[in-house]
Amino acid sequence: MSAIALLAGCGSTTPGVISEGTSGPVVNPLPDGPNAVVRRVVDGDTLVITNGDRIRLIGIDSPESVRPNAPVECFGPQASARMKQLLPPGEGIRLEYDRERGDRFGRTLAYVFRRSDGLFINAAQIDSGYASTLSIAPNTLYADRFTDLQKQAKSDKRGLWGACTN
Repeated sequence: MSAIALLAGCGSTTPGVISEGTSGPVVNPLPDGPNAVVRRVVDGDTLVITNGDRIRLIGIDSPESVRPNAPVECFGPQASARMKQLLPPGEGIRLEYDRERGDRFGRTLAYVFRRSDGLFINAAQIDSGYASTLSIAPNTLYADRFTDLQKQAKSDKRGLWGACTN
């Protein structure tokens, strides 16, 4: 994948560049935003940081694996396991917000970057087929980029695109 210019986000002053790292799309330099530390991963698109905040990754939707009163969806356990691999407890992250910072469930909405190497977690989940795009206005800063990553993952039958029939 060639390096692609990254648009500055809300509050960002210096655009970074997305390039391909060993685990997926990385951004350097990291966008402006608060640092945090992972306490635990809930599933393929949600985590809890050490201050207790639940972080819902913007722009992605992983198959369900822990929703009460709902069946486990195809590739849900794998998506959750992948997030746990990418963000183990104690991992340092950088959060970048879009236009809305919270959802109706009280979660903080953010783009998440691994501080150690700049891995863009939202993009990595889509790129590897562990999540699909979920664009909800007005939080659409990376929507076009996520759409491109999903098209390639689908074409290559990566992750859920090769394992699930619906």
